[in-house]
Amino acid sequence: MSIIWRHSIRTIIAGTNLAFLIIFVMVSLPCSVRAQESGSSVDLKEEVRELRTMVQELQKQVSDLQARIPATQLNESADNRPSAQVPAQTQPAQQTTQGGSEGAQKLTTSESHNGFNLLGGTTVSFMMDGYYLYNFNNPIGRVNLLRAYDVSSNAFSLQQADVVIENAPDPSNGKRYGARLDLQFGQATNTLQGNTANEPRPDIYRNIFQAYGTYVVPLGSGLTVDFGKWASSLGLEGNYTKDQWNYSRSYWFNFLPFYHMGFRTHYQINDKLGLNYWLTNGTQQTEPFNGFKDELVGLNIQPAKNIAWTVNYYFGQEHPDFQYFPVGTPGLPTQQGIPFEPIPNAPNGKLHIFDSYVTWNVSSKLAFALEGDYVVQRLETNSPPAHTDGGAAYAHYQFKPKLAFAARAEYLSDRGGMFSGLNQALKETTVTLDWKVADGFVIRPEWRMDWSNRPFFLTDTLGVLSKQQNTLGFGLVWWFGGKEGAW
Repeated sequence: MSIIWRHSIRTIIAGTNLAFLIIFVMVSLPCSVRAQESGSSVDLKEEVRELRTMVQELQKQVSDLQARIPATQLNESADNRPSAQVPAQTQPAQQTTQGGSEGAQKLTTSESHNGFNLLGGTTVSFMMDGYYLYNFNNPIGRVNLLRAYDVSSNAFSLQQADVVIENAPDPSNGKRYGARLDLQFGQATNTLQGNTANEPRPDIYRNIFQAYGTYVVPLGSGLTVDFGKWASSLGLEGNYTKDQWNYSRSYWFNFLPFYHMGFRTHYQINDKLGLNYWLTNGTQQTEPFNGFKDELVGLNIQPAKNIAWTVNYYFGQEHPDFQYFPVGTPGLPTQQGIPFEPIPNAPNGKLHIFDSYVTWNVSSKLAFALEGDYVVQRLETNSPPAHTDGGAAYAHYQFKPKLAFAARAEYLSDRGGMFSGLNQALKETTVTLDWKVADGFVIRPEWRMDWSNRPFFLTDTLGVLSKQQNTLGFGLVWWFGGKEGAW
């Protein structure tokens, strides 16, 4: 029970006592008049004096209680409602994972936190995510291959540290615009934006995971439009560990795009169907390296209250048409001091991503999820395709309010080496224990086994590879701030 509520109860009780005494005085006065008529005027005056003294004391107590409660808290208590806070998008998804809000409802186990609400409804939130993991291959360099975030073995590691600042739109109260900024530091940052094969100049944007503005167009139920850089909703898993079932990320999270830059729109037709459309620079390209603009068309389907299904088709061209050179190369044009030149007859083969995932909350304790993906890419328009296909299955069971169990199994056929650089079939299984030590702090012990049909994983000897990789570790995640629900 909050301090405000306790003060309110005391105030109500005191006010009730005061009203009761006033009624008592009104009832008692006629009796006192009759006593006066019988010659008891002295007793009547004494009784009235005592009642007046009691009323004055109760009035003083009420005044003291009201003085202890700030005026803003009194107004909140009287209104009996908090300030309106709505997600940046109205669709059911990425509110649960990567902070954007595209796609269907994703894996989430976090709870809401209040506080750090600034003027105008702006919230500030923080997260720190660290881990220790041991690889039984004892790999040289202590490197875990094919891991998105938990990349280091036998080391205490900072996976990521984040600051999320958000002012969400609130169309129901006439506020149709909003904005969000996610700053990120640590190993995950380098995974997300450290690849020069995707980003022409990754260092410029490396610590800006998301930065976008939102406007809800007053069209029908509301057409939500975002402009800027946002987390991708291709694939089921997201960036923030607190909102995932497992600690480590799947192959598919590592392979599919992390983010996009451009426009995205969402229109909720009814409570069962929503439409998404994106126009972007490319996959993981804050700055484009060609003039082609990628597109996505997606559906959020909710056939039942406990089932959420997302279907996405992404079409793009991911081959550069120019390249940068070291500073000092003479005779070339420059962009902010960096020389570059066009690539003659640049390849123009296209990328196709078919992505679908569904979550099913069987009960308040048991949930399942399933993902399937098919990715095709060509170097030239008529080149033979390289394609990657497979999927992942998830289960989550909440034993107790502070203890849960999660499992994941996945398969990725990498024909063409688009993901791993080698033509191989990859599999992994992961089991995770989720222990909520306190509100905003979880510990996740985890066992994971990766294996391939070809020698691929590092060992303690240079040049000697293994078909499997077993790891045991634990993650520790802290978060707090004003953003409610999943990030």
